[in-house]
Amino acid sequence: MRVLPLNAASIRKLLEAVRSGDTSPDDAVERLRHLPFEDLGFAKLDHHRLLRVGMPEVVFGPGKTPVQVAAIFKRLAQQAQNVLATRATRQQFLAVRQRLGGVKYEACARAITLRRDRELYGKGAIAVVSAGTADMPVAEEAAITAEVMGNNVERVYDVGVAGIHRLLAHRRAIATCRVVIVCAGMEGALPSVVGGLIGVPVIAVPTSVGYGAAFEGLTALLGMMNSCASNVSVVNIDNGFGAGYVASLINRL
Repeated sequence: MRVLPLNAASIRKLLEAVRSGDTSPDDAVERLRHLPFEDLGFAKLDHHRLLRVGMPEVVFGPGKTPVQVAAIFKRLAQQAQNVLATRATRQQFLAVRQRLGGVKYEACARAITLRRDRELYGKGAIAVVSAGTADMPVAEEAAITAEVMGNNVERVYDVGVAGIHRLLAHRRAIATCRVVIVCAGMEGALPSVVGGLIGVPVIAVPTSVGYGAAFEGLTALLGMMNSCASNVSVVNIDNGFGAGYVASLINRL
């Protein structure tokens, strides 16, 4: 039995086929049997999420075995064109690749991706800015998430406040984007600077980069939450995925 991709267009097409007599009601029920979720025993896959928010459930790698990640990823891929697993290991990727072709391991972001739908759903570009090269893994997680969700992403890396002229050299490109994600560790000053230069939403991502008093990102988090730039909002420490996801939703408005 062919698995029905779970989106509004495919379900509408199935209902039209039932109405025209090309598909029997029993066949339609069989295709829809996993709506709204599918129980694998160790995981309950929320296939309905694609209909609700426009992005299928995302696999969080830590705590799962390679076999579990592979099983979840394959089942999600039968319902959705694009699938993402975050914080994934290479061993988990190899297990997925044994079951499914077309997947890619994004080493810097530690993400497994399947991209079969390349259409851009965002109304503009999303900028992903990092303070330092050490912040790139978090920044790449945000960028890959936004790309898998159908956005054009402008990357601007290593432009922290210790050399502010580097940021100013990219000011025009950043200002053309509809949403800006800023990843920074240490004292976490960069999102406030970016927020003061542009008039679009800025999503600040504190990273765990820094020496002792950085407290593994807590100092950056508190600094960003106290930003005097009113267009800055903050996600959790090292949560590039959350920033990319929210930026994608904003970019579709």
